[in-house]
Amino acid sequence: MTANITFPALLQAFFTDRLLQQKQVSPHTIASYRDTFCLLLRYAQQQLHKTPTKLTLAELNAPLIIAFLDHLQLERGTSARSRNVRLAAIHSFFQYVALQAPNYSGLIEQVLAIPSMRYERNPIEFLTHAEIDALLAATDQSTWIGRRDRALLLLALQSGLRVSELIGLRWQDIVFGTGAHVRCLGKGRKTRCTPLRKDTIVALQAWQGEQQGRSETPVFPNARGQSLSRDGVAYLLAKYVAIACQHSPSLQHKRVTPHVLRHSAAMELLQSGVDCAVIALWLGHESMDTTQIYLHASLELKERALEKTTPVNGQPGRYHPDDELMAFLKGL
Repeated sequence: MTANITFPALLQAFFTDRLLQQKQVSPHTIASYRDTFCLLLRYAQQQLHKTPTKLTLAELNAPLIIAFLDHLQLERGTSARSRNVRLAAIHSFFQYVALQAPNYSGLIEQVLAIPSMRYERNPIEFLTHAEIDALLAATDQSTWIGRRDRALLLLALQSGLRVSELIGLRWQDIVFGTGAHVRCLGKGRKTRCTPLRKDTIVALQAWQGEQQGRSETPVFPNARGQSLSRDGVAYLLAKYVAIACQHSPSLQHKRVTPHVLRHSAAMELLQSGVDCAVIALWLGHESMDTTQIYLHASLELKERALEKTTPVNGQPGRYHPDDELMAFLKGL
């Protein structure tokens, strides 16, 4: 690589050579990196009054990138976690630049030294049994869309598939009969199989019979017969959550996203006594550390642990207040 290579050529080679050919990253990673650099280039154009094709690598220095990240948070309302995702994409690009243009080593070191932002890790949201029942009941089974959406929600809540995995399903990915399961290609290009529960099988078989789709057609199509989009799934979920709130008021205080359905599936497994290692395999987690968030979120597990402890000079078990009448008599 020549020492005077331009920034546009480096960026194009980063996507075509590094990401697509060498690393063969997923389309979702490409889309995330693409969005990051679209935002960065627009910001640089506003600040430097230069079109993206005329920008130089020297102009994309650490101060500009830090200002860009602050702009995302302060003006666009980006969360600290999303800010870190954008920074990771920029770091990945500059790691590639270090190999292709070592004469910019000083600038590269300064950019790579930009730290990720720390943020509070709040307990994850998940749905209770009553909330799940209310959500499924909100679908209108007299309509084609309602039957499709109930099958989608039921599969999501039982399997814990990511929204990208759900909308990418084809009928050839679902196996009925003995050992019924759904097969999907998840993050890291890992294929995994998830067994299906009886009620989910019944719903999917009924939906398949109605749709009469071929093996390569989407399991959950939109009105035009194409795969649902991520925004489409988020829209239909928000619609049913609004209806379900009438029967389950606790939903009003929860931000229910498609990923919350995945969390709910994991919590169901955890509260049923399934080992964390199995849950990690079930969800397709790269590391067991990711699965630990469900242990922190489960108050029920903590209460079981509390019941096994013994207070000083006391009896084992959790404290329960006396009945009001008994408390009155004891107070006389």
